[in-house]
Amino acid sequence: MKGLTKVAVPVGVVSIVLMLVVPLPAAVLDLLLGLNITVSLLILLVAMQIRKPLDFAVFPSLLLVATLFRLSLNVSSTRLVLSDGYAGKVIEAFGHFVIGGSLIVGLVIFVILTIVQFVVITNGAGRVAEVGARFTLDAMPGKQMAIDADLNAGLINEAQARRRRHEVTAEADFYGSMDGASKFVKGDAIAGIIVTLVNLIGGFAIGVMQKGMAPAESVSTYSLLTVGDGLVSMIPALLLSTATGIIVTRSATEGDMGSDLIAQLGRFKQPIRIAGGAAIALCLIPGLPKLPFLVIGSIFLVAASRMTETPDVDEEAEAAAAAAENEPQPDSPEAIAEKMRVDPLELEVAFDLVDLVDPARGGDLLDRVKALRRKVAMDTGLLIPLVRTRDNLDLPGSQYVIWLNGVPAAKGISPAGTILAIGDNLDGIPGKATREPVFGLAAKWVPVELQRQAEMAGATVVDRSSVITTHLAEVVRQNAADLLGREDVRLLVEMVRRTHPVVVEELTPALLTLGEVQRVLHALLEEGVSIRDLVRIFEALSVRAKSSTELDALVEAARAALGSAISHPYVTPDERLHVLTLEPGFEQRLLESIRQSDAGLVLALDAAGIDALVNGCSGVLEEAERSGLSPVLVCSPQVRAALARLMRQVLPRLPVISYAEVSRTAQIESLGVVSGAVAIR
Repeated sequence: MKGLTKVAVPVGVVSIVLMLVVPLPAAVLDLLLGLNITVSLLILLVAMQIRKPLDFAVFPSLLLVATLFRLSLNVSSTRLVLSDGYAGKVIEAFGHFVIGGSLIVGLVIFVILTIVQFVVITNGAGRVAEVGARFTLDAMPGKQMAIDADLNAGLINEAQARRRRHEVTAEADFYGSMDGASKFVKGDAIAGIIVTLVNLIGGFAIGVMQKGMAPAESVSTYSLLTVGDGLVSMIPALLLSTATGIIVTRSATEGDMGSDLIAQLGRFKQPIRIAGGAAIALCLIPGLPKLPFLVIGSIFLVAASRMTETPDVDEEAEAAAAAAENEPQPDSPEAIAEKMRVDPLELEVAFDLVDLVDPARGGDLLDRVKALRRKVAMDTGLLIPLVRTRDNLDLPGSQYVIWLNGVPAAKGISPAGTILAIGDNLDGIPGKATREPVFGLAAKWVPVELQRQAEMAGATVVDRSSVITTHLAEVVRQNAADLLGREDVRLLVEMVRRTHPVVVEELTPALLTLGEVQRVLHALLEEGVSIRDLVRIFEALSVRAKSSTELDALVEAARAALGSAISHPYVTPDERLHVLTLEPGFEQRLLESIRQSDAGLVLALDAAGIDALVNGCSGVLEEAERSGLSPVLVCSPQVRAALARLMRQVLPRLPVISYAEVSRTAQIESLGVVSGAVAIR
């Protein structure tokens, strides 16, 4: 049956097109005219039964096909009227029914019906469809942001959010299609008027000049056929115009139109009682017939007396009251605790950046943030929380703010209608000079129209969403350790337990608590080490924890297990690792200065020794960065922990790794040797 339907619909549409050029016998035309009226009535009845417009989503396409079908019948009937002076029993019967005994009265009634169909129903339905489409499209950003807010707040899951986004998009598409479909109805009405005039004038001319009829006989014959043809076409058009008006004015309710109409009109007794009394009062007007108004008024009064008035229930107020009963009091500990809750990661955007998060307007920022979460998880092994995205009307225009644990961590701008051009040769391009937010490179916000010009100037062009996403990614990477919570660690442990249960059972809680595991992972993330390979990390911790649970010892054991995976991110595409090393005598001096403190191993160096170390490293590092290189400082495993703790405070851009962590496959290229006095090149 499904396959037959797939074939029948295209064949039917093609047949309708063929009817425009292929003559039809009068008997076949009668059959198709009856089908046209019946199908139009069916469409109207279905439109009255639906609860919301999307329940009849195929209506715009169906309206186009029905309009084309009616026009093809118009063409076929016009061909028969003008060529044979006869167009079948249906048209003749409708013509006699309207004209009756008076040609003038019949034509006037036909003109009135045409005016009603075109001026009132068709124009009204078209205007409602146009306004509905505009309002629906304007409301889409707010609806999309509401869905995203519910998703970020955990009120709905991803599947529900996807379904609601699909409904919003489908609603916008439907009203947009209805706006266009209403133009079909209006055009069809105009075409019907033109066809009627052609039949009248053309029929009169053919009857007089070709068939030798008397003018009066020609007018009578072709007026009868024209009115019948026009009425047969107008009735389906009137039904479809009414269905269009019902569809576009239909609000989503719990019942069909008939049920809603009876329920809402008969909800209150007083209006019906007053209407009945007013009808009876009209009987007091002299000369007015009293029986019709007396009957109508009595019916209304009897209906009002038998009605049971439904109490006016404010469902929103009841829901609010029920929610208020379930919610804790404003001063209760639960309410205060809820208000105190801080989202780990938030992205606030100004009012003019909402287009970046609205898919209907081409915004893809939310999709990029989702992709960012996956990429960060693959790079660092950290499952970052959902990024709550919301608009803030208090923010200056074009600004965005990244919040980390309730504290602003970074902010930037992303002006509408611009792209970020990164480069040094942008003086000849108009725009607002700025700095790229991640690496601090010279850049300029230039109009989108000048993108090609900026590219020809050698600039790297970045769109607005990419700027925000890249900035967010850098903030997440720099603060990955602060985003690792105890609950996140529990989730990571359970993930390992599913594939390597023995590893987890041996480690926790037998040797280390969940809090101690969190401290180790926190320390690794703080030094930029990926914790993705949790199995090797946990295995190393199990071995080391049997002899010592000191944090530095556990971290170094985990790093030793990861080995060359730690230095791999710093290896260039041509398999080179650029390193700085310590002069052996100076490294021995650092080893002898290591002391144990509450914070772990530290270097107890004098000011001169620290200055020599920092100045020697920073000089080589700056020169390497100017050449586009990212070097690492390599030292012995015994010194690494204390040296890394010092360098994170004075030179955080320089990673510190041990000789055991150097990549086995990379080609080592030394950029300098740091001594107690100066870096040796």
